[in-house]
Amino acid sequence: MVGDNVPYDSFLLVSFGGPEGPDDVMPFLENVLRGKNVPRERMLEVAEHYSHFGGISPINEQNLNLLAAIKSEFGASGVNLPVYWGNRNWNPMFADTLRQMRDDGCKRTIAFFTSMFSCYSGCRQYRENIIAAREEVGPDAPHVDKLRMGFNHPGFIEPMAENVRGATASIGGDSSTPVLFTAHSIPNSMADNCNYEKQLREACRLVAESAGAAQWRLVFQSRSGPPQQPWLEPDICDAIEELDDTQRLEKVVIVPIGFVSDHMEVMFDLDEEAAQLCEQRGISMARSKTVGTHPRFVQMIRELVQERIGLATTRPALGELGPWHDVCPADCCLYSPTRPMVAR
Repeated sequence: MVGDNVPYDSFLLVSFGGPEGPDDVMPFLENVLRGKNVPRERMLEVAEHYSHFGGISPINEQNLNLLAAIKSEFGASGVNLPVYWGNRNWNPMFADTLRQMRDDGCKRTIAFFTSMFSCYSGCRQYRENIIAAREEVGPDAPHVDKLRMGFNHPGFIEPMAENVRGATASIGGDSSTPVLFTAHSIPNSMADNCNYEKQLREACRLVAESAGAAQWRLVFQSRSGPPQQPWLEPDICDAIEELDDTQRLEKVVIVPIGFVSDHMEVMFDLDEEAAQLCEQRGISMARSKTVGTHPRFVQMIRELVQERIGLATTRPALGELGPWHDVCPADCCLYSPTRPMVAR
């Protein structure tokens, strides 16, 4: 066990992972769904999404770009920590990364999860996965602490607002143009035991106010549960249809606030499905960019690291919820999953 007096000696980027070719798709999905009671038909349906993009998820390349940006930001700011990357479901897997870190002499690492909002799938499950990977590697595996959630950090809100303004301008919109913020749906039973919706609504409000968007709504996408299991609603396409039916929608801006990069779910669910629906209905749609490697977002990651390792005296957070906790309580985001979210 590594004590709090042991200094941080490394940084770990924690993410979901994705296939890098057609032959990877089914093994990847089997990793995602292992131990879950998910019909094979659902797996094949998700696999079909990847076929639209040559069997390649963009998430790994995006993480490589983010890693490079973090290294550059650390170097320019005097943060002397080597940078590593590990995934839940595809190479580089957590155990392999932790094994390499152990061999490099790392004892205690600070981790940034590529999930800005608290729920089982976006936080606790990653922590459980890392614990299991450390047990696999052995007693010398580096101890891993996660950074606090940055859903209301200026470094997330500011670039998202910038992206909303850019998307609105691209279709000749103004402050009255409807804005639909979208995030991954989760089962209601998962949402009931975490602050996912609260954090999302606060982030949406902060971005909308900063971007000058007067008409906005939080909607959801990418649900994978059976019809009889309640998940967070409304679905993005249902929301578009409802708006169009009630107010003859001419323009709409869609903002994937629940995602930090333009990975498969953003590209398929929004750039294909939602875009096709808008085209069929004669609606001019703009999809805002995610934060990706925006310099302010990368700066935020560096600021969170400096804050945690004692090199910063402030904990920036916008709005009413304040800075989130550094150490998750024992009962944080508890959930007994029966079906997972899939396909990034």
